[in-house]
Amino acid sequence: MDHYRIGHYIDGAHVRGGEGTAPVYNPALGSVIGDVALADEAEVNAAVAAAKHAFPAWSQLSALARSRTLFRLLALLQARREDFAEALVREHGKTFDDALGEVARGIEIVEFATGITSQLKGDHSDQVASGIDAWSMRQALGVCVGITPFNFPVMVPLWMIPVALACGNTFVLKPSERDPSASLLLADLIAEAGVPAGVFNVVQGDRHAVDALLAHPDVQAVSFVGSTPVAEYIHRTASANGKRVQALGGAKNHLVVMPDADLEQVCDALMGAAFGAAGERCMAISVAVAVGDVADTLVERMRTRVLELRVGEGHQNGAQMGPVVTKQAKARIEGLIGAGVTEGAKLVVDGRGCTVAGYENGFFVGATLFDEVTPQMSVYREEIFGPVLVVVRVADIAAALTLINDHEYGNGVALYTADGGAARAFVRGVQVGMVGVNVPLPVPMAFYSFGGWKRSLFGDHHVYGPEGVRFYTRQKAVMQRWPDSQRKGAEFSFPQLS
Repeated sequence: MDHYRIGHYIDGAHVRGGEGTAPVYNPALGSVIGDVALADEAEVNAAVAAAKHAFPAWSQLSALARSRTLFRLLALLQARREDFAEALVREHGKTFDDALGEVARGIEIVEFATGITSQLKGDHSDQVASGIDAWSMRQALGVCVGITPFNFPVMVPLWMIPVALACGNTFVLKPSERDPSASLLLADLIAEAGVPAGVFNVVQGDRHAVDALLAHPDVQAVSFVGSTPVAEYIHRTASANGKRVQALGGAKNHLVVMPDADLEQVCDALMGAAFGAAGERCMAISVAVAVGDVADTLVERMRTRVLELRVGEGHQNGAQMGPVVTKQAKARIEGLIGAGVTEGAKLVVDGRGCTVAGYENGFFVGATLFDEVTPQMSVYREEIFGPVLVVVRVADIAAALTLINDHEYGNGVALYTADGGAARAFVRGVQVGMVGVNVPLPVPMAFYSFGGWKRSLFGDHHVYGPEGVRFYTRQKAVMQRWPDSQRKGAEFSFPQLS
């Protein structure tokens, strides 16, 4: 594929953008394959203005009319899912099957949003007082913004866009500049589905574009997914500018292995959850907590499995894991592996120096396994966001709970056990937003909501599902009385309803 340019999508049209650009890499090749425009303030203002202009007409459509538009988008996404997957392999480095899985999980949110009419129903109370009826209703906010990460350039925008649009809002997406092509594919399909110009817009860019969106007076709400330092900044800055904010941050997800767990099932779960997408998932399992005497057997079985894992370019037959997204990410991950060794962790399998034949310049890091890790070590404390799994040994499930609850992140966690009582106590006691019992990646279905606790989430609302509807709407309470012939005159005391 020839070197290409990725621009913006504003008010129903593709916009090339100005002089400022950033390189787009193919991570498996380690070479530049395109460039992406970096929006200036004028381009951000144009996108927000288009969304503001489109809002009155779009929000006044019936919820059913918006739902039918999303049904058309759903069909288009299903038909074009391989086009999205190709873009993800090319710019992110995922294997093709994993990329298809990402697209499928994003489509689930569109399916949820097609049923938005039932989610937007209010409550009604007849005759709350003499001649007075009361009800509540939910109404759209206005211009909403999504700032999304490189690791899920299709799924995470689809956590936001369909719900926001179905509720009657208009939207400006600022995708990651690492893998921006999927955003324009989405824009084209949204337009093809019949969404009017200006309702959905895309501005490519870096922090300058983000800051312009956070400060813009016409932006009503901001949704963000990314690292904790940036999530905290987004939440603080947007809140200071009077906007509603949901900002999802980092993670250090644990999988607790009880002595009664099926170890073959556990190893299968850990291999996929730790090394799928090269560990670049906010729900990736990066810590295996071995309870009691299970640790030695678990580590030996995992060592064998990790050594067998096949690393390659996303289209290669049998490739189970691709590269990480950038050269800088590779250097950071390998630096943390080195720090783990320096701090005294036992390096069971070393993924540094990984190369793939024919792709020698690619940003590959091999699967890495540590044992005898302690909570003081950087490989335990920090979100590595790469294919590194660490094993921490604890005496019992109470110690496992303390370990997890003491960590600053509280995104996802899993427990593998055959004991229902232990599982129930664990689910109730763990301070984490998403919990799996014999499920390694407990990503909620579209009709629930996704979000962590502690420093994994800034703001009061999780994304998509019922929480997403509440985030993208605000409630209005109404009391109504129709005057009759018996006028009582002015009332100066607070009314006592009866």
